[in-house]
Amino acid sequence: MARTEEERVVGNESSSDEKNDLVEEIQQVIESVVQFGDYRRTQRKESHNLVRRFKLMLPLLEELRDLPQPFPEIGVAWLTKLKDALLLAKDLLKLCSQGSKIHLSLETEAVMITFRKVYEKLSQAFDGVPFDELGISDEVKEQLDLMHVQLRRARRRTDTQDIELAMDMMVVFSDDDDRNADSAIIERLAKKLELHSVEDLNIETLAIRNLAAERKGQQTESTQKIIDLLNKFKRIAGMEETSVLDDPVVSKMLERCTSLVIPHEFLCPITLEIMTDPVIVTSGQTYERESIEKWFQSNHNTCPKTRQPLEHLSLAPNCALKSLIEEWCENNNFKLPKKYNSSGKESCPIDSKEEIPALVESLSSIHLEEQRKAVEKIRMLSKENPENRVLVADHGGIPPLVQLLSYPDSKIQEHAVTALLNLSIDEGNKSLISTEGAIPAIIEVLENGSCVAKENSAAALFSLSMLDEIKEIVGQSNGFPPLVDLLRNGTIRGKKDAVTALFNLCINHANKGRAIRAGIVTPLLQLLKDTNLGMIDEALSILLLLVSNSEARQEIGQLSFIETLVDFMREGSPKNKECAASVLLELCSSNSSFTLAALQFGVYEYLMEIKQNGTNRAQRKAIAILDLISRSEQI
Repeated sequence: MARTEEERVVGNESSSDEKNDLVEEIQQVIESVVQFGDYRRTQRKESHNLVRRFKLMLPLLEELRDLPQPFPEIGVAWLTKLKDALLLAKDLLKLCSQGSKIHLSLETEAVMITFRKVYEKLSQAFDGVPFDELGISDEVKEQLDLMHVQLRRARRRTDTQDIELAMDMMVVFSDDDDRNADSAIIERLAKKLELHSVEDLNIETLAIRNLAAERKGQQTESTQKIIDLLNKFKRIAGMEETSVLDDPVVSKMLERCTSLVIPHEFLCPITLEIMTDPVIVTSGQTYERESIEKWFQSNHNTCPKTRQPLEHLSLAPNCALKSLIEEWCENNNFKLPKKYNSSGKESCPIDSKEEIPALVESLSSIHLEEQRKAVEKIRMLSKENPENRVLVADHGGIPPLVQLLSYPDSKIQEHAVTALLNLSIDEGNKSLISTEGAIPAIIEVLENGSCVAKENSAAALFSLSMLDEIKEIVGQSNGFPPLVDLLRNGTIRGKKDAVTALFNLCINHANKGRAIRAGIVTPLLQLLKDTNLGMIDEALSILLLLVSNSEARQEIGQLSFIETLVDFMREGSPKNKECAASVLLELCSSNSSFTLAALQFGVYEYLMEIKQNGTNRAQRKAIAILDLISRSEQI
C-alpha cells in the first residue's frame, strides 16, 4: 500500500538518521582496527593487507556524510551489510593482534580460512553498492571498484604457509616424549614466533589465560600443550616456569584482584610477581634478585625493561622499596609468596658456579673414570638449565668436549656429543662449537658411534645448523651420507632425528644436490610407504624442498612416485593432500610428461575434490595443476 507524503518524509528522516549512525559506527570500527598495533608473525602480512583496505574506505565515509537528504533505504541496507562484514574482520584482526602466538601458529590453516571468509563477506558487500541511488562520485566509485577487485584476488591468493614453522610445530606437538633435540627446535620456534623476550612471554601468558577462559574447560589437552610449550620458551629465556592457569600465587592474586590491587611498582617487570628481594641495576630499574640473576646468567648484559646496555652487572638492594612492600603486606594481610620446586619443597637456588669449573678441568684428566664422570655430569647440568650452558662455555668447556668426541670409549663419546647438543641450544655457543672444529668430529660419531650417540649426533647437527653458515659446513664435511644412512637404517627415534636434520640442511640450496647424491630419495620414498612411522608429512616436506633441483627431479620423477603422490591426494589426510599436491605442481611445472603420468593415475578426479574441499593452500595447488592440464590439452 502506498505511503502518504507525511509517512514518506518521516521515513526518509529515519533513514538519514540511520545512515548517520551507521557511518559513525563504521568509522569507529576502522579507527579501532588501526589502533590494534602489531600483528602475530604468522598472520602479519594478511593483517596489514586487510587494514590497508579498511583505510581505503575512509573517502567513502566522508562522501556519505555530505550526501544530501533524504538517504534511500537501500543505502541503509547496504551500510548495514558492510558494517557486519567489517565487524567480522575486526574480530579476526583483534585475534591476530592480541591472541596467543602459539595458538595462532598452531591453527594457521583455520585462521587463514577465516581470512578467506572475511574477504568473501567484504567482497559480497561491495557486490551490491547502490552507486546511482546514493549519488556517489565517480572518483570514489573507481576507488571502491579497485578495492573490490583486490578483495576478490585476496580471497583466492591468501597463503602464509611457512613450511619450516609448520614442520617445527608438527614435531613439538607430536605425541613423542620430550627429547633433547626438541630444545633446539623450541629455540628456533621462540625466535620465529617472537617469544624470546621477557616482555613478549609475559604478554603471551596473559593471552593464553584469555584463550583458556574462552574455551571454558573445553579442548583441555590442546590448551595444556600450548602451556607446556610456553614454559619451554620461558626456560630458554631464563624465566621461571609457571602453570599459567593453576599457579597458586596467580590464583590468589586473581581471587583478590577485585578488592586488593598490588601496586604496580611492587611487581617485578620480569615475572610480574610481587618482589621479596628487590634490587636495582645500573639503568635504575628494580627487579626481583632471583629473576635478574637468571637473566644475567642467560648471557644477557642489558636491562630487560629498557633494553639499554648495562655498565656492569652489580646489584644494589632496594631497601626502601622492600620496606614499603613489607609494610603494605602487613597492612593488607597479604603473605609474600614462596617458590617451590618440582618435589614440593621450598626451592633453594643451586649454584653451579663452583662446580662447573672443576668439572671442566676434569674433562682433561689423565684418569679415564674421572673424565667419564665429569662429561656425564656436564651433560646432565646442561640438559635443561640455560645458565649452566653459558657457564660451561665461559669456563672453557667446549674445546675439551670436542676432543672427547674422538675418544675410543663409546660412553664418553656419547656423553660428549650429547653435552655439545645441549650446549648448542644457547645461540652464542653454536659458533663456538663450530669454530672448535666440532662438525667433522660429530659427523664421525654419527658414522661410527653407538646407537644413542648417532641419534644425538643427528640432533646436534640439526641444532647447530640453525646458523646458515653451519648448514654449508655440514654439507662440505660430508655430513649427508651418515644422516641418510641413519634415515634408512636407524631406530624410529633415529629416523626422526635424521629427517629433522635433513630438512633443516636442505633449506640450503647447495645441500640439495649433496642430499640427492647421498641417496636421500630412496629412504624418503620408504617413509611414504611405511605409514606406521608417522613421518609422511616430513618426507613430503623434504621432497618439496628438493624437487626444485634438476638432479632431484630425475630421481623423484618415477612413475611409481607419481602414483604414490596421486594415492595421497586420493585418500591421505588434509595435510598429506596439501603436501602431495605441492610436490606434484613443482614436477608438472617443470615437465609436461609428469602431468600426463599423473592423469594416467586418475589425478583429475582427486584434484577436483581437493579444489572443493581441500585446505586453503591445497585448493590453490590443485587449481594451478588443473590450469597446467588445461593448457597442455590446448597444445
